[in-house]
This record gives sequence, structure tokens and C-alpha cells, in this order.
Amino acid sequence: VSQGNAELSVSVTQIVQRLKGTHLHSQLEKQAKECLHKPEIKLETLKDDVRRLLKASGMTWLSDVEFFFLNVILNNYLLFQLKPNSCLPPSGHPRAPPEHTKEPLEYMCKAQVNWEKRILKSLNSMCTELGIPLARKRPVPEQKELTNKWNEMGTDEPGNADTNNLTCSRLHLDVLVGLRNPNNERSEDLTVRSHWGLIQVSLNVRDIPQMREMYPELGLTYGQLGIDDHTVPLMFICISVVVSEQDSAAAQQYSRQGCPTGLRAQLWSLILNTTNDPECTCVRLKCLMPFLSQDVKLTASNDDYYFVFEDYLYQVLLCFSRDTAVLEHFSYNSATPPKSCIQNSSGSEQCAMVYPPNGVIPFHGFSMYVAPLCFLYNEPSTLYRVFREMYIRYLFRLHSVSSHPSGIVSLCLQFERLLQTHLPQLFYHLREIGAQPLRIAFKWIVRAFSGYLSTDQLLLLWDRILGCDSLEIVAVLAAAVFAFRAENLMEVTSLASAEAVLADLSTLKVMPLLQIFLFATSV
Repeated sequence: VSQGNAELSVSVTQIVQRLKGTHLHSQLEKQAKECLHKPEIKLETLKDDVRRLLKASGMTWLSDVEFFFLNVILNNYLLFQLKPNSCLPPSGHPRAPPEHTKEPLEYMCKAQVNWEKRILKSLNSMCTELGIPLARKRPVPEQKELTNKWNEMGTDEPGNADTNNLTCSRLHLDVLVGLRNPNNERSEDLTVRSHWGLIQVSLNVRDIPQMREMYPELGLTYGQLGIDDHTVPLMFICISVVVSEQDSAAAQQYSRQGCPTGLRAQLWSLILNTTNDPECTCVRLKCLMPFLSQDVKLTASNDDYYFVFEDYLYQVLLCFSRDTAVLEHFSYNSATPPKSCIQNSSGSEQCAMVYPPNGVIPFHGFSMYVAPLCFLYNEPSTLYRVFREMYIRYLFRLHSVSSHPSGIVSLCLQFERLLQTHLPQLFYHLREIGAQPLRIAFKWIVRAFSGYLSTDQLLLLWDRILGCDSLEIVAVLAAAVFAFRAENLMEVTSLASAEAVLADLSTLKVMPLLQIFLFATSV
């Protein structure tokens, strides 16, 4: 077998393994079995017969174009499985241990385990304070009550538990600051410059010239939707064609320069390949942990942009907390789903089970991952499918300790390196007055700026995250904000005054900031 064929065989094996268990796989398998039992199917005409019978089956996900089944649906599904530099894990050899796919660096794994233990300890303390078991079946009266107030859950008052301390950004940052590579402590690879910042591990992050190659569409000569919408009418026409043809790859490419407001929802669904997912059965997934309710009350409900979507946020987070399909992302996430012992009616402990059922313990501000999507989707089930895919593809990396290029550790390191390289005087000044830049910017990064930028500007940023299939642009924007306010920051004398200068980002324009910082900075 030639080397090329061997590599192809490995890729096919990986794709088949990832496809198994998905809704798409079950559809394909069902239709294949039905076709094979047709007496008119002959081996010599199998391809044509399968094409004809699939078209005649009346399946709504098939188009009139020739063999849409292969050319569009499978292409869209495989787009992110084969794409290099993806936010998803790189393809390794099928025989490689799963731990290597999750996280190849041992000290990162240990840090994530310790972080999880800390979270679980806080969670158990909170449950003790509230006087409720961590995992139990919801009684029938509570189930009926929840069903009756499904569309009015925002009227409930939050509990008295202090859920802000469960996993707040300050505690998360402390974990990242404490990261050390035991094999690198005395290495000359750690330069003097690296000790200026809080992140003291050595990872490969891109500099400005590499960023320019990675994001050429942000160049000053490129049109950007959100800045000069009226100067690129041809792009609107092309994007409309992409939507009509359901081409996920083309949708992603256009998203790199921004999505038209009226087509953004459809383009994001295409990029995330959620258009063919089964309908979300929200009624079957209704359950809520106290800190989810508290988080919505303390964040989105107090936000001028998102308070009107409070009921939507409850519905989506209820579904998310119970959706076991989310567990799939732990096959490439450095984290491990927590477990709890559920009690039966007699009070004795039964076998341990993953709890929450989706394996994700939300943190303070978690609901802000959902809130911006409420502007795009007015149907809760569609909103949920898009959020779930965004989370398992991108957002989970913002609160997991890993060495991935889009992980929170790499983003923090990249932010500090960009400032150290291109604004060294500012970085040194802030460090000397006890206002380390990362302590200010971390809350922006961990939320991907949700709740800090105005919604229209935030959606433009998230366009580029989906279009470039990377969260790196979040770190770049954080550095660009400091560059934009550099003159004022050079005059501050304390952390409090530095935070005051950067307290309000709602008036910032994302695209000019990114373009100027990346392409007008001298290197």
C-alpha cells in the first residue's frame, strides 16, 4: 500500500468513527438498509439505483440537485473533520491513546484535574448551603410546575446562595497563573520578557506577521461587513447564493469578512452544520440547577441588551444541562465530566452517574455565551442547536486548562506576548503599578467579549471566530483595546484607575480596532 493510500485509509477510519452515533449516521444507515432490500437494486447499477431511491424517498434533507446526499450533507459534515488548524482536535493516528488527543502535556492534565476538584468542592458546599442533594430525580409536582411556567421562568426570584464564587473568573485566572512546566523551569527558553507576564508556560503562539498570514481578510484593503456594508453589494448577492445552495465551506469563507445582518443566522447554522440536526425536544430535557438560575439573574437579566431574553435563556440552559449529547466533546476536551451518586426513594446511594447530565458545570457568566444568539434566532429549539454546536466546538475551550491554540492558556499567553512585543512601555508601566494587563482583560477573553461589547459589534467578532475557525482573534482584540486606550493607560497609577479607563467597551468598533492593530502596527 502506498503512503498516500495509507494516509487516506487512516483518514477514512477516523471519519467513520466520528460519524458513528450521530444523527446523520443513523439516517444514512436506515436509508441504506431500505435500499438494499429493494428487489430492483442490482450491483452493477448500485450507485444510480441508490441515488434514484434516495430522491424518491421524500426525505426533506435531500435537494433536487444531483446526489445532494453526498455533495452537500456529507461535505458539510466532513468540512471540520478534515480541516487543518481547526478549533477541533487535530487528527491523530487511530492507535494513539485517547489521552493524547485530549491533552498531550501531563502538567496541563494535572492542572485541569486539580481545577475540577476545586470546582466540585465549591459545588458540594453550595448544595449543602441550599439544603438540596446534588443529583436527584425531580418530583412529579415540580415537573408539572416547571411545565406550566415554561415560558415565564423569569418571574422566579433567585435563591440566596452565593453562586458567584463557584467558578468565577478570578479563581480561574489564579489556576492559569500557577501553571508551571516542570521540564522547563531552569531552561534558557524562558526569556526575561516572559517573566513580565502572568502566564509562565512556553507555548507556541502567533506573532503579528503570522497573524497577518492567518487573517488576510482583515487587511486594510479588504471590504468588511460592519464597516462598509454599502460598498460591497456583490458580496451580498454571492452570500445569498451560498445560503440557497447550503454550502457550508463557502459560508465559512464569507464569514471571514463578516455576515450581512439579515443572513447571519442562516450562515451560522450552515457553518455549524446544524441545519440537518433533529428537532430539539426541549420538553424532555427540562431541569435546572440553582446556579444556572442565579447566573441568569446576575448577568443577562441586568444587561441592557439581553434582559428581554431572560425566558429564552432559561429554556436553552435547561435543555443544555440535561443534554447527554454534549458529553461527546469530552473525547477531545481536557476536562472530565463530574459524577455524583444518585439516591433512590429509600435514601440509599445508587451507582455513580454523570451530573449534570451534560457533564458541564456552568460558571459565573455562562449564560452570556447564549445571550447574543437570542438576537439571531427566535425559535428556542433552533437557538439551542446553534448554541450547543458553538459550545462543543469553541466555547468549552475558554474554561478548560489545555495547550490547544484556541485554549484559554494560549489565548492569555498570546495577549501578553502581543502587548509585550508591540507596547512594551505600556505593559511595563501597568505591571509596575500592580495592574497586570491580563487581570483586566481575562474577563473579556473568558467570555469572548460577550456582555462587554455592544451586540452588533460582538456578532461581528463572532463572525470571524466561525469564519476563521479559531478563538485567537479574541486575544488579538483584547490587545487592540489596550493599544487603543494606551495614552490614557500610561497616566494611571493604580489597578482601579486602569480598570476605570477600560470599564466601558460598548462604544468600541471591533473591525477598525482589529485591522489597525494587525496591519498598521510596525513589526
